[in-house]
Order: sequence, then structure tokens, then C-alpha cells
Amino acid sequence: MPTHVNAEAHGDERGALLAFVEAQRGGLRRSVLGLDDEQAASRPSASELSLGGLVKHVAETELNWLRMAQQKPNERQRTQETWGESFRLAEGETLVGVLAFWAEVAAETEEFIRSVPSLNDTFPLPEAPWFPQDGAVSMRWLLLHLVEEIGRHAGHADIIRESLDGKTAFELVALESGRSWG
Repeated sequence: MPTHVNAEAHGDERGALLAFVEAQRGGLRRSVLGLDDEQAASRPSASELSLGGLVKHVAETELNWLRMAQQKPNERQRTQETWGESFRLAEGETLVGVLAFWAEVAAETEEFIRSVPSLNDTFPLPEAPWFPQDGAVSMRWLLLHLVEEIGRHAGHADIIRESLDGKTAFELVALESGRSWG
């Protein structure tokens, strides 16, 4: 993403990792700047992905990882049968509503990460073919994974937005800051 990420303070690993997670969130949020629900739900490419669906998916994914780290049940847990619903706005859902939900999740993630004694603290991974048996990961790993996960989908969003109306990530950064690009 075409933005510079500042650490909170020199040597502040926790603050730097949270800042990088937020920078990736910002990239995905910018991809929906100025769009209405119909545009956010549209699929302008051969992919089934929409911008609104990507925002919803990333919000639910972040919540899922947060609940695993907290070792609490996920109130929005998806099953194999409902997994696809996490990639589209359902009837009655709006882009504004999904963004508000994600903002709540992001605030809870930050509060939780700031409260853990150490980024070395671990939590167990669930049983799944893609996780090691009896696996556990650290809070540091969680933050790096969120950077990876959100960044991957922010890249998808860049392509979808450009396909939708030609706006690039650079233009959206400028638009968000009230400046023009080019």
C-alpha cells in the first residue's frame, strides 16, 4: 500500500506491529471510499469477490483470530456451509454497517493486544488440516498474520476498485487526505 507506517516509538515492537495492522486495514477501507452499497456489492471482474464482501470477510476473520487468542467462542463462527456468506453482503447488510462492525473488532483487537503481558504469550490453534497438530502461536504471530491476511485482501481490493471505476490505491490515498493525485 502506498502509505508510510510510523511506529509509535523507537523500539516499540507492539506499537509497530499494531501500526502495520492498522495500515493494512486502512488500505482495505480506502478501497471502498465514496462507494454506495450497490457498488460495494458489485463484482466487476471474473472473480466472485466484491469490495463489500472483502471488508466483511476481513472483519469476520479478524474477529475469529481475536476470539482464538482470547480463548473465547466466536459469536460469528462460520461453518463449511456458511463460509461463502462471509464474502458477500447479505440482505439487510450495508457497507456502513460492516465498516462499523470492523471498527469495533479493530478496537477490541488493539485493546486485547495492549493488555497481554507479552507478545510471546501463546494460544492454541484449532484442529484443522492446515494447522500443526497441537499447534500454538504467539500474539506476535497473530499480529503478523493479520498483516498478511488483511494485506492480501487489500491487494484484491485494489484490483476490484480499479476494475470498478479506474481509481488506483494512490488516487484513493490522495482522495482520503483531501489532495489530488497526478
